[in-house]
Amino acid sequence: MTGKHLSRRAVLRGLGTSVALPLLDSMAPAYTAPSRPVRMVFVYVPNGIDMRYWKPQTAGPDFELGRILEPIAPRRKDVLVLSGLTHNGGRALGDGPGDHARAAASFLTGIHPKKTAGADIRNGISVDQVAAQAIGKATRFASLELGCEDGRQVGNCDSGYSCAYSNNLAWRSETQPMPPEINPRLVFERLFAGVDTSETAAARARRERYKKSILDFVREDAQRLQGDLGPTDRRKLDEYLFAVRDIEKRVEAAERASAETPAMDKPAGVPLDYAEHARLMFDLLTVAFQADLTRVATFMMAREGSTRTYREIGVNDAHHPLTHHRNNSEMMERVARINRYHFEQFAWFIEKLRSTPDGDGSLLDHMMVVYGSGLADGNRHTHHDLPVLVAGSASGKLHTGRHVAYPKETPMANLFLAMLDLIGVRTDRLGDSNGRLEYLTDL
Repeated sequence: MTGKHLSRRAVLRGLGTSVALPLLDSMAPAYTAPSRPVRMVFVYVPNGIDMRYWKPQTAGPDFELGRILEPIAPRRKDVLVLSGLTHNGGRALGDGPGDHARAAASFLTGIHPKKTAGADIRNGISVDQVAAQAIGKATRFASLELGCEDGRQVGNCDSGYSCAYSNNLAWRSETQPMPPEINPRLVFERLFAGVDTSETAAARARRERYKKSILDFVREDAQRLQGDLGPTDRRKLDEYLFAVRDIEKRVEAAERASAETPAMDKPAGVPLDYAEHARLMFDLLTVAFQADLTRVATFMMAREGSTRTYREIGVNDAHHPLTHHRNNSEMMERVARINRYHFEQFAWFIEKLRSTPDGDGSLLDHMMVVYGSGLADGNRHTHHDLPVLVAGSASGKLHTGRHVAYPKETPMANLFLAMLDLIGVRTDRLGDSNGRLEYLTDL
């Protein structure tokens, strides 16, 4: 290292645009312990999961990995599989049908949403937003909300429940959902085109006219900075800028592919291939954490009640209708294939986090990544014994590599209170919580 210290908010600048820097060793003097922040991510999959291939039969460290969980095998020591957790707020409680809307609405809030298809929606504040409101001032973005499937925000989407319930995970307040962004181009520009979208329309038009990368505009500043960094930080900066450019090229490729298929109603920048779309969004999350642009995020891999088809894995049927299989073995098999396909993308994300250096470890070491669904059995619409997995050790605070089985009807909101404690955000209650989830940090 050299003697030069950098501000944690330092950026590369040039011609009306700026690019955030990753966390470098030369920024260390700006930190207070712990040296690396703990991040929280919540990844949601819709329509339940075939629990035959998810829930381990054995508790403890020797749990078996079912067919859906197999892709996480290389990282099994980095995950906690949790069973027995319930969202009572997802149940009817006298309101009749609407389990899909309630599943998504209650997933991070622990609240039973008001049944309405009008403007008078009412839910609860979600755990991600509790965290964002407490720690979000430390980063450029208090939180990021991403998704892979667009959805309406108004109207009736599920048996008299507003589309706002089915299509959002994050709720800033009881009446204000935070819709996920599904277009990688818009996410990329938001993250890297300037602190306050300061890249002017003229600058962007000039860049696009000459097919220039955002990095071309900050090249001189980057070269100047390289001379002030030690060898470790130079390597980190090179790897980070390579990752940013790789994402930019993939966004551009997706835009070209979208332009070549005008019959498809696809926003510019959204890949036609689902796996590429999901992984591009996961890559954007990775560099956002690497640059400490945010510490809180949600990601809907598809909206609740999704009717997406997955022809790339041989499933031509719509997802949601398949889950109402009435124990038809062929339909159940196709649901299981979708469940595994979703989880394969998540496992790829976990590998990406594990391979991205962060301080004395990796990004995964300093994260808590929740993966799950607001339904267990999609055929019967059950909201108990939900499929839940947590990856990452929160800087060594979580005792991972285990399956922990909790008593029936344990509120899932108890997990969220425990997670908030681990990032230093103390909240007495969230949703229907009745305490903090035990056995996450010890046996």
